[in-house]
Amino acid sequence: MTERVNISSGGDYEAVFGYSRAVRVGEHIHVSGTTAREPARSGDAYEQAVAVLSIIEAALRDAGSSMVAVVRTVTYVTDMKDADLVARAHREAFGDVLPAATMVEVSALLDPKMKVEIEAYAVEK
Repeated sequence: MTERVNISSGGDYEAVFGYSRAVRVGEHIHVSGTTAREPARSGDAYEQAVAVLSIIEAALRDAGSSMVAVVRTVTYVTDMKDADLVARAHREAFGDVLPAATMVEVSALLDPKMKVEIEAYAVEK
């Protein structure tokens, strides 16, 4: 059986909800929906997305991987008017990697300050 490795980022909700920031099974790494922490949580959608992608990058690093291995992202925004701001942060974080990506608007996230949540999926060779 392939070894499973759970990665924690120490986020408040990980213990409350009982989940891992990321899970690596073999060459597959799944990064949970990630939101910004304070003080970035009080920023605009761009600032939040930059913070989120930084947390994702750290989780991937802890899993023995990097942003280059990301094959798919799913982004949730609370206001589609923020799409360009979030897209800019995504483009800056991934550059030429160009993962498959989806962005959808949701009515709310866990904290009313949260404007963006991002999931990532990576395959490490």
